[in-house]
Amino acid sequence: MANLSVVVSVYNGEKYLQDCLASVKDLASEIIVVDHESTDKTVAIAKKFTKKVFKQKNDPENIDLQKNFGFEKATGDWILSLDADERITPELSEEIQKVLVSHPQITGFTIPRKNIIFGKWIEHTGWYPDYQLRLFKKGKGKYPSKHVHQQIAVEGTIESLTQPFIHENYQSMYQFLHRGLTIYCPNEAENLHTNGYIFSYTDAIRFPFKEFISRFFAREGYLDGFHGLMLSLLMAFYHFAIFGYLWEYEKFPTEENGRKLLSQELPEVIKDYDYWEKTAKIQTAKNPARTLLKIKRKLGL
Repeated sequence: MANLSVVVSVYNGEKYLQDCLASVKDLASEIIVVDHESTDKTVAIAKKFTKKVFKQKNDPENIDLQKNFGFEKATGDWILSLDADERITPELSEEIQKVLVSHPQITGFTIPRKNIIFGKWIEHTGWYPDYQLRLFKKGKGKYPSKHVHQQIAVEGTIESLTQPFIHENYQSMYQFLHRGLTIYCPNEAENLHTNGYIFSYTDAIRFPFKEFISRFFAREGYLDGFHGLMLSLLMAFYHFAIFGYLWEYEKFPTEENGRKLLSQELPEVIKDYDYWEKTAKIQTAKNPARTLLKIKRKLGL
């Protein structure tokens, strides 16, 4: 088997790091932990599994770029990049061992990720399969910019694995809102602004509503129950906050007639919601009811 370096980036990860490192100890030729100035027991836990523990400044806005530092420390032929709240399964470990031997011409693999959010595996709502490019040949992959949530850029041919890894994602409302409002939303807004976003007042309505429709209906969030509804609403608020930061970039321009703005957009919002609600009913219905619902949707009934 090719030598595999597992690189884990962590800040105050004592709650999850033990499980993360234990899940890869039999797979990895070496484990590299990059600690971002943790103040808990993270470093002590890391040293149970490896001597290769390095320190980096805690800089949430540049966390992805900082992961490149860990990649540079790796000595294996391949690198598997993980966060402390992620872990691999025995099935994924077995698949990785096989593909590194049988697919030497491939330079990178995307891996499906199972997100556990508020105590539940979210199978829909845009959170599965949530492919992540985490396995790649040494020297062939890195994070290209500081934009949060960007994929690792890999030179060469990329394929996908079938077995997922586990991500203990948001575990509290505070965690979701804190990360979103203080790190992710400002970063997303900055990226849009830098890439030429043209400011529009209507986006205050369109941004969040389209995100809700996409999550709850198009990506079948309703199949995740109340979790799906709540997460769709939270992601709608997330995009509303992105617009707020974009508004701030424009120095808070004033639009006097907010009621007119709302009245112009609301009919389209209602129309889109009606279409997707009918579509969801069709998808969950059985014939002949499904056929009848399709006809009613087409006729606007």
